[in-house]
Amino acid sequence: MADSAGRITLWNIEVFLATAEEGSITAAAARLGASPSAVSQQLSSLEAATGVTLLDRRGRPVTLTPAGEAFRRRAHVIRREAEQARIELARMDHRDLTLLRLGMIEDFDAVVTPALLRGLAAEMVSARFLLETGPSHRLIDQLDARALDVVVAADFGSAAEWMEVHPLIVEPFVMVVPAGHADQSDDELPDLPFIQYTSRHQMGRQIADHLVRQNFRLRYRFELDSYHAILAMVAAREGWTILTPLGVSHAAVFADQVKIRPLPMASLTRSISLTARRDLLGDVPAQIAATLRAVLNERVISPMTARQIWLAENFRTVGP
Repeated sequence: MADSAGRITLWNIEVFLATAEEGSITAAAARLGASPSAVSQQLSSLEAATGVTLLDRRGRPVTLTPAGEAFRRRAHVIRREAEQARIELARMDHRDLTLLRLGMIEDFDAVVTPALLRGLAAEMVSARFLLETGPSHRLIDQLDARALDVVVAADFGSAAEWMEVHPLIVEPFVMVVPAGHADQSDDELPDLPFIQYTSRHQMGRQIADHLVRQNFRLRYRFELDSYHAILAMVAAREGWTILTPLGVSHAAVFADQVKIRPLPMASLTRSISLTARRDLLGDVPAQIAATLRAVLNERVISPMTARQIWLAENFRTVGP
């Protein structure tokens, strides 16, 4: 095997820049999806290759040495050139892509994501796929940090200039109650405890803020971040909750044990979009978005609106 000592790699540079920007090896490792020891090893390898100390790792935060400051300017240029090369190659033919790093909110991973990956694998025959599942804010941060190429996440705030955004779906928030629970009038809350979706995620904050605006101040003992756990408790008649149709379909095992109803207050919706770095992957983001809309219509929207006609007005795909 050829001796790799003294070589500078793109991965060295990505690790170096992440550490310089985060000021912490641990934070850089979390951002890059690597272990702190792997990050430290890459930094040592880079310093051995350059022959100088680039980072002062003795204090907190980690700081750049004068040599590190000079190298950071060059490192940014190298990374931009590598990205530009990838852009030009992607524009030639997306089927020649060798790696696609995809971030998806958990709402899609039960039904939508597997169908999407099968379709992409058939189209991008040379590609290897890296999938990251998580809350919307974390996926957008990963895209901003260049750790992901394309993310599917809930919209919040205005899009940054570097973002290429493809709207996918609008969905309403709904009330979820046990299947055997007695019907109440549309302006009444169920006579069961409320189970709150976690306010650590954007969707939970959106629900909580809407309840306050509508003067519904609900006390709750359980604040959970798992659709499965929430719907299991609703199915067991331990309470009721507010979710979206996608959230309910995510835990289809409980489909016969819960039922959904319109909110007993002003309606509330959320939008989900596919976002990529502008002009980085040519027409690939638009093609993925088109595939996702078709999958969503076939696998989620059509079946649910056939059973719940009242959902159709606010549960639909958007975009071309």
